[in-house]
Amino acid sequence: MILEMKVPSPGESITEVEIATWLVEDGDYVEKDQPIAEVDSDKATLELPAEESGIITLKAAEGDAVAVGSIVCLIDTSAAKPSENSEDNKQSQSAVVTEQPKAKSEAPKVETKTYATGTASPAAKKVLAEKGIEALSVNGTGKDGRITKEDAVNAVPSFGSQPANGSRNTERKKMSMLRRKVAERLVAVKSETAMLTTFNEVNMQPIFDLRAKYKDTFSAKHSVGLGFMSFFTLAVVRALKMYPDVNSMIDGDFQVVNDFHDISIAVSGPKGLMVPVIRNAENLSFRGVESEVKRLALRARDGQITVDEMTGGTFTITNGGVFGSMLSTPIINPPQSGILGMHNIVNRPMAVNGQVVIQPIMYVALSYDHRIIDGRESVGFLVAVKEALENPVEILMNNNPEKALEL
Repeated sequence: MILEMKVPSPGESITEVEIATWLVEDGDYVEKDQPIAEVDSDKATLELPAEESGIITLKAAEGDAVAVGSIVCLIDTSAAKPSENSEDNKQSQSAVVTEQPKAKSEAPKVETKTYATGTASPAAKKVLAEKGIEALSVNGTGKDGRITKEDAVNAVPSFGSQPANGSRNTERKKMSMLRRKVAERLVAVKSETAMLTTFNEVNMQPIFDLRAKYKDTFSAKHSVGLGFMSFFTLAVVRALKMYPDVNSMIDGDFQVVNDFHDISIAVSGPKGLMVPVIRNAENLSFRGVESEVKRLALRARDGQITVDEMTGGTFTITNGGVFGSMLSTPIINPPQSGILGMHNIVNRPMAVNGQVVIQPIMYVALSYDHRIIDGRESVGFLVAVKEALENPVEILMNNNPEKALEL
């Protein structure tokens, strides 16, 4: 029996996916539920498992965009699983076959130039002119060495005419569907929103003191570390309650204000930027936030994150500080209206009670959509976040750290 495997729907509004990688080869025997391919949608990378055991025949190549519901491979379920002996014979035969061509020696190709070498077609001339590339620097693949439009499109500008001793190779590869979608959305945000950014600084010493005192006990009891994300998430939730416009979004001529707080956290995954969502963060404790951050980060790292887990956030927190960023202007994650950027922590001189002391300082940035968030709300929101982070015991822990940390 021949089973037709079709592309399943990864989620609502997704009509096509891209074959990122085949994990098996044409003619391989696959087991039921064995991962056979990785497919990219515009939101996530997902594994495609074999629906039955049998011999597989691939019907799409890597990089192909295929519609949801279309056939990507066939599985002959009636085929018997090859024995280990037959596999060994197959490998030994293939080794012999691969060695045979080595006995033939091909004469080296001699590159010859003709009167047409360096001559470009009108379409190729236009493309080369736009790129600023001289026709004589391009090897034509057309008749008699003529330069075709395809040659011009694939041509790479020279980075200087001086001779170089090192390698100067370039690689041209297609971006994944996820990366293309991210690029498309980032450009759309810049052109479709009135994005502004306001900045402030946070003295992280009070949080440093709390972590130094409780992190070992917290980790031993809850099997998760006491990091910075729980402090920032709970500080953001408090500020969003104080300034609900920052927790809203535009829908046509309407402003939609949410009474729940689904906090998106930007994490770097193997396929690029992922933004999983902490649902109803207003109901979570320090332990709850840290456990959820760890769970989502591990799923993103292992490529197991789903579309549903990255959909529907109301506000985003991104931490460029883990990569060493001192200051940045984060881009809004649509259709949200605000994003908080965390940065690296550096010891800096600061005035404390009239004295100059060295303190661990973090710069924070809030990018917001000025169409529905005014300066008063944006600045007030960031000041509220700063106040909570600089006085966490009173504001975030109700003067009882042990109870807040569930110790």
